[in-house]
Amino acid sequence: MDLRKKIADKTVKVAVIGLGYVGLPLAVEFAKAGIETTGIDVDPDRVGKINQGESYIPDVKGEDVAIQSREGRLRATSDYSVLKDMDAVFICVPTPFTKAKDPNISYIVAATEGIARYLHPGQLIILQSTTYPGTTEEVVLPLLESTGLKASRDFYLAFSPERIDPGNKVFGVKNTPKVVGGFAREDTELACALFELIIEGKHIHPVSGPKAAEMTKLLENVFRSVNIALVNELTKLCDRMGLDIWEVIDAASTKPFGFMPFYPGPGVGGHCIPVDPYYLSWKAREYDFYTKFIELAAEVNQSMPFYAVSKVTEALNRHGKTLKGAQILVLGVAFKRDIDDPRNSPSLEVMKILSSKGAQVYYNDPYIPRVELPEPFLYTQPIPDCYVSQELTEGFLSQMDCVVIAVKHSLYDFPWIVKHSQLVVDAQNATKGILYGREKIVKL
Repeated sequence: MDLRKKIADKTVKVAVIGLGYVGLPLAVEFAKAGIETTGIDVDPDRVGKINQGESYIPDVKGEDVAIQSREGRLRATSDYSVLKDMDAVFICVPTPFTKAKDPNISYIVAATEGIARYLHPGQLIILQSTTYPGTTEEVVLPLLESTGLKASRDFYLAFSPERIDPGNKVFGVKNTPKVVGGFAREDTELACALFELIIEGKHIHPVSGPKAAEMTKLLENVFRSVNIALVNELTKLCDRMGLDIWEVIDAASTKPFGFMPFYPGPGVGGHCIPVDPYYLSWKAREYDFYTKFIELAAEVNQSMPFYAVSKVTEALNRHGKTLKGAQILVLGVAFKRDIDDPRNSPSLEVMKILSSKGAQVYYNDPYIPRVELPEPFLYTQPIPDCYVSQELTEGFLSQMDCVVIAVKHSLYDFPWIVKHSQLVVDAQNATKGILYGREKIVKL
């Protein structure tokens, strides 16, 4: 049966490779739309939970997974051979960078090689992983065409950037517009038709090709990186001038046009903003172009964990204490509030630096019971390679020489935390409006 007809009558079979923050929400939405959906993941724990009707992603309701699994519309496996029966395949795997800040697309390559083994005529392949412009056509396409099948003739290929914002209670897969760039016109049309099954209002924006779609995602996140860096730099300036950057941002936000608020912090984390600028700058060098402005912004953001540690050091000194030997509690190790994802979290960088300088570091995060720091470090003093979340009690807080608010989780009772702490370094403006204990609060 023709793929276009299968999409139209909802008999299309969909596979999603990579069942993390991007892949699982996508798979569940297709299943909820009545589409037979199969998830593929190398993690047996994820596979087992989905087949048992359980969700491990906070943004995906366990009830939704349970219903779709029970009704037979959603299943998971680690076996790529199921792709023999799939009509459309999404690639939603991680794209980290190396220690040298070069792109690591090994997961994309592995997923594509798995698809190539079972590629068949009429199949649609859509890459969603964030990557540099050219990946779809320069990496994915040759691997698929090595089978002897040709794109736009035997199979279809497109790129459509993921736009998942973990923890966002307003926008998700269903109501976030999609950008789609196919290898050729028919590829784009088929990908758009498939997305129309799950996107509200059919808000889908086709572009000229995969490269334009890939660049779109990088622009979105580089825009955020640059503006966050601007505010982070102004934070340091305001500190020297004796100004409160948070007050300044609030005041500037009253302008109804020409201004968009961004906020400072101990750094930027997650799977996009810290990574994407380097993907773009790496690719730009191929064209003898150097993205100095973008790289400078990334450097500013990378400096913020060190700045946060300097504020802790200054605060301790004012209280007659040294950083070496101090007991420091870091609140929050997720890369943003109210999620359980610590990838590239600036909190971890803060903890590494504090520990390397001789502090005794603890952390608490209601969403993350344990974190590991497996990378080798260049610090002179050895630091722990893992931490366990500590229980927050009045006694434990009072024992700490300093409490660092690194993530503004809504579960935290900040007035209570301030009341029972000796010293608080607030990197998130979480103590705004707290009057009791103002003398022991230091803003970033």
